[in-house]
Order: sequence, then C-alpha cells, then structure tokens
Amino acid sequence: MGRITRAFFNHSSDSVARDLLGVVLLVEGVGGAIVETESYDGDDPASHSYPMRPTERNAVMFGPPGYAYVYRSYGIHWCLNFVCEIGSAVLIRAIAPDCRADVMQRRRGVGEPAQLCAGPGRLCQALGITGALNGASLFKPPFSLTPGGAIADIHAGPRIGISKAKDAHRRFGVKG
Repeated sequence: MGRITRAFFNHSSDSVARDLLGVVLLVEGVGGAIVETESYDGDDPASHSYPMRPTERNAVMFGPPGYAYVYRSYGIHWCLNFVCEIGSAVLIRAIAPDCRADVMQRRRGVGEPAQLCAGPGRLCQALGITGALNGASLFKPPFSLTPGGAIADIHAGPRIGISKAKDAHRRFGVKG
C-alpha cells in the first residue's frame, strides 16, 4: 500500500475497516498498528447516521472522508471513528501499543500492554483523544497514519457492546 490519502477513505466502511488493519496510527507520536475495527454506515440500525440523517452529533459523518468522528459512549468513554463514504465511519477498537507505551501507561494507569489499547475507550484514553478532536483531519497533526504490512489473516465477527444489528459481522481484527 502506498501513502494513505483521502481517496483511501472514500470507500465503503466495510472495505476501509479491513484495509485499516495494520495501518500505524499515531496521535502526537503515541500509538501503534491498528488491530481491530468496526464498520458502520447509514443503512445500519446501529450507526449514528441511521437512517442517513445528519444531526448535530453525527454531522462529521456527512462531510468529506478522512476526518475524525469522536463521540462519548454512554457519557463515559471517548470513541474514535474515521469517516468514510457519506454517512459511514469505522470505529477504531484496538491498536498494538508499539510507540511510546510509557505515555500510554501513564495516561491509563496500567502497566499491562495488553490492556492499554484494547477497546475503544481504553484506546482513546491511552492516545489522549477527546471530543476536541471531533472533525479533525486525519492528514494533519496531531494525527499520523502510515501504511503497515499486509495482514494475511483477518477475522470478521459480530460487533459487541451494541443492541441493534449486533449479529452483523462488521467487526474486523487481526487473527490471533
């Protein structure tokens, strides 16, 4: 894969969710390779854009691809999504804490690497992501996206933590 451009995100969320696996995500130099994602689009009852209707909360999902959609889940945890085609986005569920794990450990208050960035809330806390980054371009600081190695074995399964369309196999991860 060459350089990541806006065109990379201008595809279906299912396609982008798979293609993001292995991409290195850094926020102010902190992060690692993306190892788990989830896709959402306007036809998906679990999506914030369903039924393809913009609101104040989801407005970023109806803008151009390649922007961050950041929201609070259950009023507790921040969640980071990458906007794809109109009304769709990919939730970044987990990364491998490869770069500046010391910073992530300090932010999370845990030393166990497996727990640093496993789950969207933990990931955002470890990377210092808040609602202030909602609508930010993924192609400008504090974000950095770098192509990673090809992922040969991708696992697709049902999403977790949602009540609608939970059996849809739109959760993607690096097998193992």
